[in-house]
Amino acid sequence: MTLSMRDEPGTQREYETIFILRPDTSQDGIQTVNQRVRTIIESMGGKVLKLDNWGKRKLAYEVKKQLKGVYLFFSYLGGSGLVEEVERNLRLTDSVIRYYSVKIAENVDPALRTSDVTDETFAKAATPGPDEEEIATGQAGRSFGDDDEGAFDFEEAVFGELDEKPRRQEN
Repeated sequence: MTLSMRDEPGTQREYETIFILRPDTSQDGIQTVNQRVRTIIESMGGKVLKLDNWGKRKLAYEVKKQLKGVYLFFSYLGGSGLVEEVERNLRLTDSVIRYYSVKIAENVDPALRTSDVTDETFAKAATPGPDEEEIATGQAGRSFGDDDEGAFDFEEAVFGELDEKPRRQEN
């Protein structure tokens, strides 16, 4: 772990890195990139605090001929040279189309910060979440022809449940 003259002895810096993978990246591909980043952080004396898969989202503009991407979020502690190494490896990974890192805090005592990352949360972060467009259109987790039992019925909510068919009045 490299130290800067500004770092107090026994402390680390807190960083966050968000990176975007190609939308067609498989679960194994996501797992591989996550494992690579985790290994770099831990091998350089850092500590992963949090890992999240934000799912597939539409990009604000086209990036490397992609309109969507799988967003991943890492929060971690480490020394001053750690971010450069993480970003170098992300730059060399074909499935990564964009990354961004920020320093959150300096002189953080690693003993006071607990990690939320377990093997279970690490495996869960490799599972691609639903596409945000599918969520917005109500198609997430459903396939065509699913039973609509218990689904929100707009007409029932507005007009109430109809127990019987409306009768035509005869004059």
